[in-house]
Amino acid sequence: MSHNQCPNGMTQKASFTAGQFAAREGQIREFAMHNVSRRNAIHLVLAIAAALFATSMPSFATEAVPLAIKGYDPVAYFTIGSPTRGLPEIEYEWDEHRYLFASAEHRELFKADPVRYAPQFGNFCAMALAMGELDEANPENWLISDGRLYIFGKPAPMGPALFQEDLAANIAKANQNRALLQGH
Repeated sequence: MSHNQCPNGMTQKASFTAGQFAAREGQIREFAMHNVSRRNAIHLVLAIAAALFATSMPSFATEAVPLAIKGYDPVAYFTIGSPTRGLPEIEYEWDEHRYLFASAEHRELFKADPVRYAPQFGNFCAMALAMGELDEANPENWLISDGRLYIFGKPAPMGPALFQEDLAANIAKANQNRALLQGH
């Protein structure tokens, strides 16, 4: 065997290059494993942080302020004389509800005196409450009496017409049953 040949038939120069390649390949593999581990560790830390952050934030689905009277403008009953849908961009939060208005002027009137304009029993039927029940009201069924807005679940003859048959007694009964509204 000549001095330039290795036992496997490669020359010394080729043997040296293969050795360098093997050494570099080992360094590259070690470098890649080290960086993959570091990358995985960073991803794991970020995933844990994101999970902790997500569980500490309030859920917007459960924490959102509920919409009052299905988005109808409470002031419109008094000024226009009919149920009118409010606009999402003209809103005001009051008494744990979000009210929508047909105009900025209506919103300002409401802000100045919300008790005057808000329905007397929130989103619930005044007649059902007078009977000791909770039914969601339909803002299309309404009545203004003595400057107060009442909304009902059903149209005449059930809702406003029935409520008006004995107005004072029905208002008194509904007010006595206000406790049913707690938590709603």
